[in-house]
Amino acid sequence: MSKMKLNRRELLAGTAATAAMAFGMGPLAAQEGGDIVLGGSIPLTGVFAFAGVGIHAGIQDYLKILNDGGGIKGRKIRYVAEDTAYKVDASVAAFNKITSQEKVSLYYGDSTGFSKTINPELERRGTMIMAGASFATELNDPKKYPLQFMAGPDYTEMFGILLRYIAKEKPGARVAFIYSDTEFGRDPIVPGEAVAKELKLTVVEKIVTPPGSVDVSTEVLKLRRANPDFTIFHGYVLAPIPEFVTQAKQMGMKSQFMGTFWTMDNSTVQRMGDAADGFMGVMPYRYYYDKDGTSPMLEKIRQMRTEYQSTGYLQGFVTAMLMAEAVKRTLDAGKELTGANLKAGLNSIKDFDTGGLFGVPISIPGNSVPVGRIYRFDSKAKQMLPASDWIKL
Repeated sequence: MSKMKLNRRELLAGTAATAAMAFGMGPLAAQEGGDIVLGGSIPLTGVFAFAGVGIHAGIQDYLKILNDGGGIKGRKIRYVAEDTAYKVDASVAAFNKITSQEKVSLYYGDSTGFSKTINPELERRGTMIMAGASFATELNDPKKYPLQFMAGPDYTEMFGILLRYIAKEKPGARVAFIYSDTEFGRDPIVPGEAVAKELKLTVVEKIVTPPGSVDVSTEVLKLRRANPDFTIFHGYVLAPIPEFVTQAKQMGMKSQFMGTFWTMDNSTVQRMGDAADGFMGVMPYRYYYDKDGTSPMLEKIRQMRTEYQSTGYLQGFVTAMLMAEAVKRTLDAGKELTGANLKAGLNSIKDFDTGGLFGVPISIPGNSVPVGRIYRFDSKAKQMLPASDWIKL
């Protein structure tokens, strides 16, 4: 009996293969049709865990919505992640482990260091596209990083959005940059100066400190002497921003303090205490609680999770959405899920509606989504609230 079963199975397999050949699909396409795998090097522990935990949940929630709705052409996207504690060697080990066990088409990386380190391997394989937690300006180069992208503006573009807002609010304003002595911190400083010059703004001071809690009293005196109208922090998450702002306000400084994406989580800003009031910054997405305009996707998120979800959560959610859209466009075009085809699919995104997560339709001509909005913290509402329209570069 089992012998007959085997023959019948062999016969059916042979017939399917022959049919596939006849339709010009080839043996590879005949085997296609299983789950599409999204691998992830995710910092669930370590210094970046506050973001990693949110990113992890955001990816899972978007894929649940997608898969519950039937997936893409009947195929599900399956998420396989490993904790990296935000260490490059652990990230590379996670990548090697996941890709040795799965046929991976999409990958989420946890840092700039990992994205740069893994790039030659990504190109050698040519089987997937990658995005992640990094908005490094360097990665926004389709020639050097043809299979990577970011689900928002790069750090220089974030500075561009902030500086355009400043130029509109106070033409000819005096600006200071305060940044961490890290690759992340230094990233937008030189190009940011060039943008400021273009917009006829004066950069009156640049202050560099180690990341994290440090004594900043000397630096605050420098800032006070420079007396900028606007001060932009970059390359930190929280410390030493509250120390800077508190001491500057105690000295009677009237500068407007601002931050970039990884500082802009509502709960992070709240942790600045009294220093938070009026703190501003750039955010590519609407906040979890944002009722401004229509956002059906935020409604879905709020139904799934009744508690506030972080900016990291939204970043993971949007990244998974854009990856899925690249898959959908590749399959709709009848193409194989290779890195080059997926990236071409991603780059065909034009005036795309993210369900209101970005406040305007987005296009991805290169490796970034150069869109953002300025928000200001309102201490009465305990929320970051919109202070500008959506700014597209």
